[in-house]
Amino acid sequence: MPKGYWVSVYRTISDPEKLAAYNKPARMAVEAGGGRVLVRGGRVVAHDAGIAERTVLIEFDSFEQAVAARASAAYQEAPATLSGGVERDFRIVEGID
Repeated sequence: MPKGYWVSVYRTISDPEKLAAYNKPARMAVEAGGGRVLVRGGRVVAHDAGIAERTVLIEFDSFEQAVAARASAAYQEAPATLSGGVERDFRIVEGID
């Protein structure tokens, strides 16, 4: 069964305090949903139109599990804490077996 991944690329972080407030409920929801953080920040070399601000990669045992974690009640409070403090591209992708 292919794994599922949350991929977040932050275009801008205009309010680091809001991002910090997001991290706690988001981390708890990811853990409750069975996710494992593989990348959080760290060094980035961006190419083409890539953005090097911040990248987060979270792995789940399946695509369905990744989708369910994002839809969970535990996660729903987290994005509200960002409230204009960041601009990001968030997607859920299916891995290759």
